[in-house]
Amino acid sequence: MKAKIEFTLNGKNVSVELEESKKLLWVLRTHFNLTGTKYGCGEGYCGACTVLINNSATRSCATTIGEVAGKNVITIEGLAQGEKLHPVQQAFADHDALQCGYCTPGMIMNAVGLLNDQPNPSREDIILGMEDNLCRCGAHNRILDAIEAAANEMQNGK
Repeated sequence: MKAKIEFTLNGKNVSVELEESKKLLWVLRTHFNLTGTKYGCGEGYCGACTVLINNSATRSCATTIGEVAGKNVITIEGLAQGEKLHPVQQAFADHDALQCGYCTPGMIMNAVGLLNDQPNPSREDIILGMEDNLCRCGAHNRILDAIEAAANEMQNGK
């Protein structure tokens, strides 16, 4: 049975009338045309579909639309403030922390969630916090460097 689901998406109040069991990933991509959130494994393991729900990194392929009712959802498209990139986005660009780019939105969203929870992480904290986001290209060291740089910038307000 369909239900009206209301939530905040990238700073705007939205609603959809859908089956509550529909996966958030597909709602974002098909109903809101937000294709930055990627389909990877479909089981919540790879991290390509990561979004922020109430500022926590969450796998959208394993989250139903019913679970986000009344919550705040941020996708990669909603992370920047106008033309100003979020510090994690900027650090990924500055450190060339990508190759093919497929996993990059999920990596960035997971990193933002990590830094929301742990503003001053050690390199080991970053490694542990990012190990469930998979990348096949081999940009791992640059990704870690970018997250360290973003954490420093966010701490120092640069």
